[in-house]
Amino acid sequence: MRRKGVTGGSPRDRRPRANARRAETKIAGVIGRPLGVPALRKSFHVTSAIRTPAHPEGELNVVTPPRGLIAGTAFAIRGVWSRRELLGLLVRRELKSRYKNSSLGFVWSLLRPIAMLLIYYVAVGKFLGAERAIPEFAIFIFCGLTVWGLFSEIIGTTTTSIVGNAGLVKKIYLPRELFPLAAVGSSLFNFAVQFVVLIAATLILGSPPNLDALWAVPLGLATITVYAFAIGLLLSALNVYLRDIQHLVEIILLVLFWASPIVYSYQLVHDVLGGNWIEQVFLANPVTPVVLIFQQSLWSAGDGQLFPPDLYPRLGITLAISLLLTWIAQRIFARLEGNFAQEL
Repeated sequence: MRRKGVTGGSPRDRRPRANARRAETKIAGVIGRPLGVPALRKSFHVTSAIRTPAHPEGELNVVTPPRGLIAGTAFAIRGVWSRRELLGLLVRRELKSRYKNSSLGFVWSLLRPIAMLLIYYVAVGKFLGAERAIPEFAIFIFCGLTVWGLFSEIIGTTTTSIVGNAGLVKKIYLPRELFPLAAVGSSLFNFAVQFVVLIAATLILGSPPNLDALWAVPLGLATITVYAFAIGLLLSALNVYLRDIQHLVEIILLVLFWASPIVYSYQLVHDVLGGNWIEQVFLANPVTPVVLIFQQSLWSAGDGQLFPPDLYPRLGITLAISLLLTWIAQRIFARLEGNFAQEL
């Protein structure tokens, strides 16, 4: 006879567990479908499949994924592409988990950037007088914060993506790159919401984006996304072996934030440094050219402000370096992922 007060929990307490089980079942259904020989060929490097009475679906001769620099990368891309449906499920799970049991749900992702913009417009721009030095200060700083929010969120969520999905990693094989990619997908959703708020603010304040430079925004977005994913992919593997990585990342992001022209303009940096080698190091920060591109394109009140004359070549070089870093990070990730299940 059950004693009073000892129950299986209220329906509200049991609801999150039931939702989590349904989500895991749905994901497991997508993962669990490829258990036969043809689908296993997509996940493993299978050299042969021999049918025997004991193994009617075929006795597999499975070897490890190819380790070549080109073949290994191609194998990883094919593995991720063959699991693109699962990637979509993981992205949706990431988004739903943030506002689980919330009445407003995804509305909170819209309210937060609106509140932030109002604070910078009224408290910082008007009351503290920041607009006297930087016109339309709220739009200026929100351009940088939009870029920084995407960059820092990708780095933070990808770093913990493997450890956070330890249950799936230990139970079944699937391309481990899916977990960092799912973190990138959810971060891009939040960026899209904040970007819409930014565009709406420029129109409401009567300072529409600079259409002549707007074409560079997608290029800047691709640059910061690829660069952040490259760093996050590498850190996600290292974090499995050394859990202090995720705490070190927080400190590095704090330093990098103040090393980027987000709360101060490039004009102030140039006036102090005068174009010396320290300023060149400042411009070598991969976040800096993307922030400046967003400011130049969306902050029309800053048409008279100074920007680096070689801004677009720097952005192109940063994108090329980001692609190279992504390839290097993936090869290191592939070397380390073999022991993920044991370490977790």
